[in-house]
Amino acid sequence: MNKVLVSMCIAGAALAMSSCRSVEKATPLSSINGEWNIVEVNGSKVTPGESRTLPFIAFDTATGRVSGCSGCNRMMGNFDVNAKPGSLELGAIGSTRMMCPDMTTERNVLSALAQVKGYKKAGKDKLYLCNASNRPVIALEKKEADVKLLVLNGEWKVKEVNGEAIPSGMEKQPFIAFDVKKKTIHGNAGCNLINGGFETNTSSAKSISFPGVASTMMVCPDMETEGKILKAMNEVKSFDVLAGGGIGLYDANNALVLVLEK
Repeated sequence: MNKVLVSMCIAGAALAMSSCRSVEKATPLSSINGEWNIVEVNGSKVTPGESRTLPFIAFDTATGRVSGCSGCNRMMGNFDVNAKPGSLELGAIGSTRMMCPDMTTERNVLSALAQVKGYKKAGKDKLYLCNASNRPVIALEKKEADVKLLVLNGEWKVKEVNGEAIPSGMEKQPFIAFDVKKKTIHGNAGCNLINGGFETNTSSAKSISFPGVASTMMVCPDMETEGKILKAMNEVKSFDVLAGGGIGLYDANNALVLVLEK
């Protein structure tokens, strides 16, 4: 009887050690914060298509938001920051709806993310996302910041707001000029001059927001475009370099609200 009990204890200990959510081996939630490249899905190495980059996922452990790119489309969602260490459930992941030549990687990534129930460290700057059976379904590697804040420096025309092109022939072309060293901006929203500063977050190299942007108070024949631009600026939480070389500014739900071009 004692031998049976000993065998059962050994088997139980082995199971706990292999678990993504083992209490003894649990990794604190703060360790997953930041951006991670998705390098394997269900044991298969991810190979990005021509002229594309690896899919990635970003966790904000302060707000419980998840974002990233699944291979073609940008994705966004939420997770419970109060869950036990080692536990992670992403729920329904939303995404944009672009079509790319090869959607296989995207489908595999989204399918695997839907199975995630936990996480564990897999070495220095590496992480596993595991399913309900504690089997790794996604392997992650810490993503180096490939976009520097300095890319924003200088003057940018506002090309689009919430997916709508800025009307041509406006008397004053909307633009935003960044001084990255001073963390200030100035520009024109379509009628009035705008001035202010911007803030960033050390947890993400691409974070940016524009609290307290001030503007002059002139009245122009058409204030609709200006109103949309100022509202969009108030919603901005991050930026990224677009495929065509412009800058995209995104809201808290990772929706593209402003497009800038040199």
